[in-house]
Amino acid sequence: MNRLSIFVDGNNMFYAQQKNGWFFDPKRVLEYFTKSETEPQVTLINAFWYTGLKDPQDQRGFRDALISLGYTVRTKILKEYYDDNSGRYSQKANLDIEIVVDMFNTVDQYDRVILFSGDGDFERAIELLRSKNTHITVVSTEGMIARELRNATDRYIDLNDIRERIEKVDY
Repeated sequence: MNRLSIFVDGNNMFYAQQKNGWFFDPKRVLEYFTKSETEPQVTLINAFWYTGLKDPQDQRGFRDALISLGYTVRTKILKEYYDDNSGRYSQKANLDIEIVVDMFNTVDQYDRVILFSGDGDFERAIELLRSKNTHITVVSTEGMIARELRNATDRYIDLNDIRERIEKVDY
């Protein structure tokens, strides 16, 4: 149980961090989950980051930084949707399928998954991964974690509980 893959639903986490009023550092996230004193034998196999873009150049510097840290970055151009009920437009990239495809495409490479998302759409994928003896940890925050996802996972970590270890700090 020492081969680890991390999957970060970037858009979902952006809103979770906004809600909490602080942001995490992608480098510190990798360090926290791979250099733990309690589990020193962890080997990071993959780290994926998924994010929606306004245009192909959007977030270029951030994406380059993620790649240099070792993340595989998956992107999709945001699509605009009209909500009949509110009369407003919203933008969404919806990378859930890409996350699940990568999870199952690499399933033989890892024993443990850390999923940064609160999206209940991942419930069935998590159940299937657990049936393959994969240990699943979901990281999100109160008020943004779907009950179905929280119930399907082996372990839930609230971002605020690990804030001091992963928060982005300006030096």
